[in-house]
Amino acid sequence: MSTFRYSGSAFYMNDEPVQILSGAIHYFRVVPEYWEDRLIKLKACGLNTVETYVPWNLHEPQKGEFQFEGIADLVKFIELAGSLGLYVIVRPSPYICAEWEFGGLPSWLLADSDMRLRCYHQPFLDHVDDYYDVLLPKLKPLLCTQGGPVIALQIENEYGSYGNDKPYLNYLKNAMISRGMDVLLFTSDGPEDAMLQGGMVEDVLATVNFGSRARESFEKLREYQPDAPVMCMEFWDGWFDHWREEHHTRPAEDAAFVLDEMLSLGASVNFYMFHGGTNFGFWSGANGHTEDSYEPTVTSYDYDALLNENGEPTDKYFAVRDIIAKYKPLAADGLPDPIAKKAYGKVAMTELAPLAGNLDRISAAVRSPYPEPMEKLGQNYGFIQYSTLIPGPRPKEELFIQDLRDRALVYLNGELAGTLDRSEPDTKIEFAVPPGGVQLTLLVENMGRINYGPYMKDRKGITEGVRHGRQFLSDWTTYPLPLTDLSGLEFHSLQPQQGPAFYRGELQVHERADTFLSLNGWTKGVVLINGFNLGRYWNIGPQKTLYVPGPLLREGANEIVVFELYGTELPEIEFGEQPDLG
Repeated sequence: MSTFRYSGSAFYMNDEPVQILSGAIHYFRVVPEYWEDRLIKLKACGLNTVETYVPWNLHEPQKGEFQFEGIADLVKFIELAGSLGLYVIVRPSPYICAEWEFGGLPSWLLADSDMRLRCYHQPFLDHVDDYYDVLLPKLKPLLCTQGGPVIALQIENEYGSYGNDKPYLNYLKNAMISRGMDVLLFTSDGPEDAMLQGGMVEDVLATVNFGSRARESFEKLREYQPDAPVMCMEFWDGWFDHWREEHHTRPAEDAAFVLDEMLSLGASVNFYMFHGGTNFGFWSGANGHTEDSYEPTVTSYDYDALLNENGEPTDKYFAVRDIIAKYKPLAADGLPDPIAKKAYGKVAMTELAPLAGNLDRISAAVRSPYPEPMEKLGQNYGFIQYSTLIPGPRPKEELFIQDLRDRALVYLNGELAGTLDRSEPDTKIEFAVPPGGVQLTLLVENMGRINYGPYMKDRKGITEGVRHGRQFLSDWTTYPLPLTDLSGLEFHSLQPQQGPAFYRGELQVHERADTFLSLNGWTKGVVLINGFNLGRYWNIGPQKTLYVPGPLLREGANEIVVFELYGTELPEIEFGEQPDLG
């Protein structure tokens, strides 16, 4: 049994002063088979602590249905870290940001049209309580006060960037304490007046997040908290990428310089990120800083961190390790052997299943007078198709999708008329309707709910309505397409693609290894390997390859399914040895 506390300007483990040197690894962005490899590399860098968020939406995908297995096995990850001699910082806030879908909040919250988020709104707090009743008892045996490795828990995440509802923050604090969370509690915010004023909680340690100007940031923190140790809970050593942008990088020497400044001040630090990992499936979030802006995050969460997306030490890793060695002796343990990588070469797609011919095999139609958003239909992620008949004749008018979330392929009598995208509001689609009418079909893609800022109430699909000219259109048939169960697909031999379609091929593997999937010549879609959703690809970049961890492969035959929205120049894919993030 141990006690982690602070007194004056120092942290103490029992009665021994300790400086926290931590790195963020999100268990949910790394396949479980590689957790130990990443944690050993963290320790070999000179760090003594690992920090992780806990995404509520991963653990409670549907109200009252919980999962803590496989990549969601939080307890196993913490126990593994403890067995390696590492402390653990856990950030189990209802909200985590993390460039993660909806900032970790479960999308089913948005099925309630009156729901208010991250505030003292009793229906929201009731859901938090139900979640904590399941989550926190799993953490209690892992607390340092119970002999485990967990030394601290976060109350809420960067709340001062969102609001200043102190009753809400105190409710979360008391919810943790009443459930036996008797370790150090903390908050983390930007080093600005409004953020610290909004995010700090009485009798809770405040920490700050930044990427540079350490001395200035800590001075601001001390204005509000003069008698406590200073800690950077998120030292942004790199950054994340949005689609359409260039890949972000930060020079190793620059990150090392800021670290040196922090350590010279005696500060504790948590690298965000030490190892980023991957936004598998539909878990990547988006930014929306204004009402009209929307910037979806790519599948890779490489973050230009100390370990790259596939877990290899970078120049930044060694630069950081050299700085840490100036202040403390490094452990004698070396780095584990590199994980094998293979170029499996090209794989031809040999079968095709058009979406139009398989809707009733992988979904169930819903009829409604107006289009409903995903959340009202119990759908979390993926795609959703809406269809209606517009009677004619009608003159040429513009098609309006009010509050499109996020991207719609527009079909008229089965022919693609264009694409509407909330990120490109100037795009217009106009058409006349012949006397016999026209079948309007809209395939809408959820590109990730906003994870940060004031516009997080980001319902998906069509959230208001569809107009041709001034007239709202009614009598809709809707197919939810989460792509979670594709077993009903009926494949046939390859043929020219007409509309969105599923391609299938087979990769033969004689020795499992990490590999990188290139979709050169393809346009936009999703890839599944042996039923596991690797994530989105898009030829606009910056990301050009998808990381495929070796444990996802099988000895022998591996089923590859590509859901392509537009079409491909050549129906083949290629597995190489090197990533290309743009």
